[in-house]
Amino acid sequence: MRCVFLAAACFGLAMAGVANADPIEGKWRMPSGYDARIAPCGSAFCLTYTNGPYKGKTFGQMQPKGGGQYAGSVTDYTKGGKQYSGKGNLSGNTLSISGCVLGGLFCRSQNLNRL
Repeated sequence: MRCVFLAAACFGLAMAGVANADPIEGKWRMPSGYDARIAPCGSAFCLTYTNGPYKGKTFGQMQPKGGGQYAGSVTDYTKGGKQYSGKGNLSGNTLSISGCVLGGLFCRSQNLNRL
């Protein structure tokens, strides 16, 4: 009986973790055809390449702001590692990420699709 209770308690804790997962977490495809993983890292979510020439490199950190909105920073390795102030907007299975420098004077954006 004790083993059954412990197994049920462990299952309940595991399911609570899944239920509390943020919708941004998971695997995503970028317009370049490369894939990325978004996972918790500290109080934020890190965006990390999972394939391609930058495999294993983190290219963004976003904190949830509510309502599918995220804010943080984005690094563009195709531009020599230039770092931008970043924003994310999650709508269904599409994550729109934009990054700006110089107070919004220069911006870049792209859409990631959930795999």
